[in-house]
Amino acid sequence: MFRRSVLVVVFLCQSWLYLGSQIAPAPQAAPSETRKTSRPYTGDLTVFDSPGRDERLQVNRVMEILGVAPGKAVADIGAGSGWFTVRAARRVTVTGSVYAVDINPEAIAYIKQRVRNEKLANVTTILSRPDDPGLPANQIDCVLLLKTYHEVEHPVTLLRNLRPALRSGAKVGVIDRNGNGENHGVAREIVVREAGEAGYKLREQYDFVKGDNMDYFLVFTAD
Repeated sequence: MFRRSVLVVVFLCQSWLYLGSQIAPAPQAAPSETRKTSRPYTGDLTVFDSPGRDERLQVNRVMEILGVAPGKAVADIGAGSGWFTVRAARRVTVTGSVYAVDINPEAIAYIKQRVRNEKLANVTTILSRPDDPGLPANQIDCVLLLKTYHEVEHPVTLLRNLRPALRSGAKVGVIDRNGNGENHGVAREIVVREAGEAGYKLREQYDFVKGDNMDYFLVFTAD
């Protein structure tokens, strides 16, 4: 009887091992960090100051929604030519501050010269890493990534590294256009998903920027 029981146990174990080897593991969804992105812009920075851009992007309305106001600390991530930086700097006045963040040394040099020419003493430039904006802890009231998100290779990591810099209630705005990641655009649902993975909540969304039904404006908070 004992011998028979042992044989039965061995047979069952072998059967389970065999069946397990025949069942393919469930496919895993590709992580957001591996999606396609666009090559970061390194061309002529003056193109960002094209006439009429303020009106097309309705930048004053954008700043109102984000809470860019006197005394606030603003981060312009992917600042480029500093187009948004200087507008935010004027709006927060001398009592506020703006951090112009970019991974391109030429952009940082360009912004430094620009703010000197425009006599804006409340702008700090940061040459950042691609996945970390390098902002000071617990200092930022509002953030804008303007036509930059589609270039971020590790967006979830970047957003996670941004969180320590945010004050309670800080708003993070993303303005971009719908696209496939490598055509200078990224679908808004992907941005929402990735921000969620980084611990952010979508609070508001708009489609008034440029009025072409391609651009969108998303507003997140981290608390």
